[in-house]
Amino acid sequence: MATPPNARRDENLAVLCGADPSRSNNGPDPSKLIDPPKKLSDPYGWMRNEDRKDQEVLDHLNAENAYTKTVTGHLESLRTKLYDEMLGFVQETDYTSPKKRGDYVYYTRTIAGKSYKVHCRAPLSSLPSSEPISWDGLAESPILLGEEVILDENLLAEGHSYCSVGSCKPSPSQKFLAYTLDNTGGETYTLYVKNLETGEILETLKGEIDSSVVWGADDNNLFYNIMDESHRPYQFYHHKVGQPITSDSKLFEENDELFWLGCGKSQDGSYIFIESGSKETTEVNYIDLMDESITVKCVAARRPKTLYDVEHRLGKWVITTNHGGLPNMKLVECAAEPDCESNWVDVVDEEGKPLFSGDYVKTLDTVLPLKGHVVAYGREGGIPRVWVAKFNESGKVESFQRLEFEEEAYDVGGGGNLEFDTDDVLISYDSLVTPLQSIKVNLDDLSNRQIIKKKNVPGYDPTKYACARQTVLSRDGSTEIPISIVWNKDLKKPEGEPQHLHLYGYGSYGACMDCYFSPSRLPLLDRGLVYVIAHVRGGGEMGRQWYEEPNGAKYMCKKNTFNDFVDVARYLQDNKMTAPDIMSTEGRSAGGLLIGASVNQAPELFKVAIFGVPFVDVVATMVDATIPLTCVEWEEWGNPNEEKYFQYMSEYSPTNNVRQGGAYPSCLLTGGLHDPRVQFWEPAKMAAELRHQMDSEKSGDICLKMDMTAGHFSASDRYKYYRELAFDWAFVLDKLGLV
Repeated sequence: MATPPNARRDENLAVLCGADPSRSNNGPDPSKLIDPPKKLSDPYGWMRNEDRKDQEVLDHLNAENAYTKTVTGHLESLRTKLYDEMLGFVQETDYTSPKKRGDYVYYTRTIAGKSYKVHCRAPLSSLPSSEPISWDGLAESPILLGEEVILDENLLAEGHSYCSVGSCKPSPSQKFLAYTLDNTGGETYTLYVKNLETGEILETLKGEIDSSVVWGADDNNLFYNIMDESHRPYQFYHHKVGQPITSDSKLFEENDELFWLGCGKSQDGSYIFIESGSKETTEVNYIDLMDESITVKCVAARRPKTLYDVEHRLGKWVITTNHGGLPNMKLVECAAEPDCESNWVDVVDEEGKPLFSGDYVKTLDTVLPLKGHVVAYGREGGIPRVWVAKFNESGKVESFQRLEFEEEAYDVGGGGNLEFDTDDVLISYDSLVTPLQSIKVNLDDLSNRQIIKKKNVPGYDPTKYACARQTVLSRDGSTEIPISIVWNKDLKKPEGEPQHLHLYGYGSYGACMDCYFSPSRLPLLDRGLVYVIAHVRGGGEMGRQWYEEPNGAKYMCKKNTFNDFVDVARYLQDNKMTAPDIMSTEGRSAGGLLIGASVNQAPELFKVAIFGVPFVDVVATMVDATIPLTCVEWEEWGNPNEEKYFQYMSEYSPTNNVRQGGAYPSCLLTGGLHDPRVQFWEPAKMAAELRHQMDSEKSGDICLKMDMTAGHFSASDRYKYYRELAFDWAFVLDKLGLV
């Protein structure tokens, strides 16, 4: 039997929490810092290695990979079978719905055997009036007449183990293309400008560039962000095409380390927005592209705990904001002028009632402003919703309607609309049992809908599957936790007879885990697993109150996330839907924190757990502002250099709460050596801590699988991604006895 790596444990190592003089930034308020600082044991702290070159660390990671390979070696044939099954549900040669932009339509293609997307365009005149598009399905055939390839990611990936295109933006004249490229997984990009008429690369801009790029009013002006040593976008630059990068001018700098910069262009192309955002506060600056002076002005100065987002429509700002301490976002407007906060007024319907008041009933996420309409995306009753406001010529709302869908639980969102002057929009729609559809909606008649494209899933029969939505009462009786369930009807056991079940969760940042269709989930369902998504607090499924204090799961109420998840697991077992020896669980990134804390709280509930690039070393990471993301994350978890957060976070941080002598489920932890978001040493330390503390005779295997080439987002190669997923699923099925 294989012996797991025995990581060196140094009990003298510790992290200092509080007023540590060796660190330049312990927090924004020195008066709140623990002084003198407290020590937190960190016996595997030697694994931290920023340059990824320490030989002891690399040797240990290689030993972990070798051990995992040995322990799972008998699953090779199952992995191959799962991979083939997943790929069998994928139409490998396919395309996305064309999006109109000026005289062209833009889309991407995938081709069987090729790992990456191909970006294409065709003349608008080639788009048939009677959609959907007629295409013979052959890789060598154009989707539309006059098709041209503007960027082939497969060529960009040659000679590299990783390839990710961050932005891909045609210039205003559509003669040039600006794109950003990361070939390491570290999320540092190179900016390129390509001549689409000749194929020549005109510009190559290197540096600490992030993924975003924005064209100005013409083909001569580009704008981009630069990152600091902590990988935080903080400077906004203007580049004149054809000039050296050394002559680029810095237009804006964000000095507060809690804030990240983002940039984008308004839907009508008139403005560039520069957003400074923390987890709780935003400030938006802008550049009027009709003003040749390229002057940066502020929409509204930042206010603590006030969020707002800006768009432009017909001379007015269209703003979503929680201004005034609202539980959710409201919709306001005012003249497009600087420093305009005092002029914000609610956008109201024909009866004078605000379309979105920021109350608990309707959650507003984003808006799409068009010439005659505003399309709003949000949530109601925990379900994604789309609303359409139609405006008359005087700028007043004459109708406000919600799009209706037949399924009980689904996912719906924007379909990538690029135009401003249009009465049609594309929306994307899918559910746990319905593959993705691109639907064109006539905004003047919401019943006039046309399915432009259905995602083809070879061999999939939707009548074989069913889904449902239930709620679970929290342990204190205060909260109904929604869960979404999908299963294969032919393999569903009678009520009261426990069945193999896989429980998935996330629960952070106000992010929603919606009911999307996943062909890679089908091999589990077809083996009799029931798949359950727990919409725990910390997400945004039920509005910002599901996320924020005092009743959500942030700061000093973060434990609600883990308690909700454990409560769901207990409910599923108490109601005989599953049992501990046939139940698996999974979470990724902050969802890995969820799994770590939940497994520490109730290891007896699970047979196997998947920790995907897990954020598990919470305190040791959050005390150190030099680690990417740490400062901005203080407004998510709290700053453990302050006493109350130190105590609270120490109580749930997974690496610090592994049960001594505990009986743990089999665990697979994954990581990426070049991950800038969750450092590779976090899953490595967690694996070592589990093995050290648990009762090895009563516990399952602890396996660490470290990708030595990837970053946070796993493999960029789609075929490699499916192979990695097959590895995870094989591990789960084996431990559940479904091999």
